[in-house]
Amino acid sequence: MALTFPVSEYTERQSAFLGQLPSNSLVLIPTNPKSIRSNDTHYPFRANSYMLYLCDWNESDSVWMASNSTGEWETTLFVLPRDTKAEIWEGRRVGPEGAAKYWPVDKAHSIADLREVIRPLLEDCSVVFSIAGLNSEIDALLNDSGIEISNPKSYLDALRVIKSEAEIEIMRKSSDLASEAHILAMREGNPGVGEWHLQSVIESCFTSNNAQWAYPSIVGGGDNAAILHYNTNQESVKDGQLVLIDAGCEVQGYASDITRTWPVNGRFTDTQREIYELVLKSQIAAIEACRPGARWIEFHDAASKVIAQGLIDLGILDCTLEEAIGDPNEFDGPYRNYFMHGTGHFLGLDVHDVGGGRQGDNDPGPELMPGMVITVEPGLYFGSWRTDVKIPKRYAGIGVRIEDDVLVTVDGPVVLTSSCPKEISELEAIIGQEG
Repeated sequence: MALTFPVSEYTERQSAFLGQLPSNSLVLIPTNPKSIRSNDTHYPFRANSYMLYLCDWNESDSVWMASNSTGEWETTLFVLPRDTKAEIWEGRRVGPEGAAKYWPVDKAHSIADLREVIRPLLEDCSVVFSIAGLNSEIDALLNDSGIEISNPKSYLDALRVIKSEAEIEIMRKSSDLASEAHILAMREGNPGVGEWHLQSVIESCFTSNNAQWAYPSIVGGGDNAAILHYNTNQESVKDGQLVLIDAGCEVQGYASDITRTWPVNGRFTDTQREIYELVLKSQIAAIEACRPGARWIEFHDAASKVIAQGLIDLGILDCTLEEAIGDPNEFDGPYRNYFMHGTGHFLGLDVHDVGGGRQGDNDPGPELMPGMVITVEPGLYFGSWRTDVKIPKRYAGIGVRIEDDVLVTVDGPVVLTSSCPKEISELEAIIGQEG
């Protein structure tokens, strides 16, 4: 029943959040509902990230509440009660008594008492902060109350985007483990290897280290590497093809996110090398731009300019750099035919964590600050099956993405995933070699 962090970490978060809210408020944060996979089989339960952030509670059918009706903020957890029969089938529960004793809240109730406790509080408050769509009973109760309902996410997101030292330490562990998993997969490289086999190598490394995947692993060989969210992972990777693996793990709720691309036979061809070196050069430029005071769009700008110029130099685009980039606010030029996604996203309790918008939406986005953790992941994709754009025959079937997790600090960017090789010489030295 150990908490991920000391109690003080959670009480400080709660104070920082609640201190921004008006007096006479009520806060209700439900956890995620259970999700059915098939018939009476459920997907593994994963708590709502806001619940984890505020109090680290990881059981289903739960609600975190904060009320200041007495003039002082008081926090409460509503949880499943102890039930021997249910626990025989589904596992032991903490119950209200354990929640009140060991978790960072003032008191706890059975979830069955939710309506009874909340009703009188609604009569005395002027605004309720709640996340809709997670708990139907709360939604119905609030909709019938006639009270102003506000979403608390903007307050919590601003806090979550800056990681504490304790959070950063766990994210280092998550990054190290994901790096180890990618290296193990590289050592399994050989012509004819199954995408599913590489996936199993990666994810068994996570499981054997008491972690889990942060998102379904992408393992795409050849043309499949040019499908951004490919996750079928059911084909063999042929001799002479690249394989792109986008896989990260979750350690105590915190995600890592790494992409590496490498030849299964251990040697880059000249054409593969040209594209890979261009993507790597763009990634290095983008990482260098991840400094305090820079705007969110700036590292995407840095990667985009390198890629656009590289496509011109390789003869893939026949235009000026300005024409290749297009609108400087939207980056909608022809280089986007081959690099069609953003360069990064925030990382934390969610793999696509809170705090940042989509790059290329005519919005400079937030200012980068120390304590932010972001991914940097430019790519180039030349799927031979595409009919929407001309694919140069020389590069057909090549897809390359390189992704690292980067901590913004006052001294410059720190690559948390630096132990995962990405230089061509490093990759070629590892692929297919037994550990």
